[in-house]
Amino acid sequence: MTSAVSTSRGILPPTGFGVYDSMGGVSAPLVQPELDCGENNETELYSVSWNQDYGCFAAGTSRGFRIYNCNPFKETFRRDLKSGGFKIVEMLFRCNILGLVGSKSNTQYPPNKVIIWDDHQSRCIGEFSFRSEVRAVKLRRDRVVVVLEHKIYVYNFMDLKLLHQIETLANPRGLCCLSHHLNASVLACPGQRRGQVRIEHFGLNMTKLINAHDSKISCLTLTMDGLLLATASMRGTLIRIFNTMDGTRLQEVRRGVDKADIRSIALSPNVQWLAVSSDKGTIHIFSLRVRVGGQDPSTDPTVPKRPALFTQNSSNSLDPLISTSTSANPGSSFSFMKGVLPKYFSSEWSFAQFHLPECTQFIASFDSQNSVIIAGMDGSFYRCSFDPMNGGKMVQQEYIRFLKTETKLQ
Repeated sequence: MTSAVSTSRGILPPTGFGVYDSMGGVSAPLVQPELDCGENNETELYSVSWNQDYGCFAAGTSRGFRIYNCNPFKETFRRDLKSGGFKIVEMLFRCNILGLVGSKSNTQYPPNKVIIWDDHQSRCIGEFSFRSEVRAVKLRRDRVVVVLEHKIYVYNFMDLKLLHQIETLANPRGLCCLSHHLNASVLACPGQRRGQVRIEHFGLNMTKLINAHDSKISCLTLTMDGLLLATASMRGTLIRIFNTMDGTRLQEVRRGVDKADIRSIALSPNVQWLAVSSDKGTIHIFSLRVRVGGQDPSTDPTVPKRPALFTQNSSNSLDPLISTSTSANPGSSFSFMKGVLPKYFSSEWSFAQFHLPECTQFIASFDSQNSVIIAGMDGSFYRCSFDPMNGGKMVQQEYIRFLKTETKLQ
């Protein structure tokens, strides 16, 4: 599929957190949308998405967008526009730069355009136009990634020049994720075969294809340094962890035995826990046996020296990644009977669970230690905790209805 791309030039890339005083150099003036300061009780929720450190989330609505801080929970700001709403709102950590894609009802920004928005100046500073609907936008400090159904475009944030084009299998969900260390540029997306994940190590100029599942990929995520990948398929029963350098499968955990639609996968900053949400109304927490040495990537992004762990091809190169301790997930004790029992008996089951309303889309991630945050397409926000020693049912710590609305999926 061919896409025509038009961009505004001269954007300076963000270099850190906070609000930027100016972003200049746009080659052509872009129309500023008219702000809508009135109240409207018919606001509909189109999307919710975390920022890169999971400290905030963005809500795309039928009137514009809103940004919420997670801890403590509060609405940071909102922008209501008369031209209509946004189906995609992608944050760049906590800075004032956003990637926006309009809803079908947006009269100014249609769903085939990506707007790079500077909220400090309340104006558009860059624009990408395509011949088909944009499925996702991903940002990091030096890259803008636009996902279409069959192709992914990677641009340089400095001048918005096209750097890479990646062909994918049909990808209506816009599956794509990025690493966020400054010196580790990794992208994961569906490959061109069913169940395949393509890993691009841009810094190493290396592509790795991982045959992760037999059925199509439904969800995937990377660690902050891009060295570990977690995936789920359309069957929604198994979640697998891979080494992105050589494609080795490091661990497999089981959500259940019946089919489910996996909506989010999250890895804790220390890669000790994994959280999974699905349409079954349960958040599952799994204990990981993947051991990552060194500093917490969420706290010091300047020293990810772990690629040395992956330089060997022998099985010994995986030793530093696998914990010698037995996993806390139930079911692992049946591993000695793998040849006798059905496969689901030998899989590792969830360590802790939290139950939510079914048939509502939720995304989950990790907050502080042993705490999980959840945002839902019904306009709800939860914070719950789990016992790291005994697991079991999680305890609800906080519930907020951040948007009173009927959900509308696009």
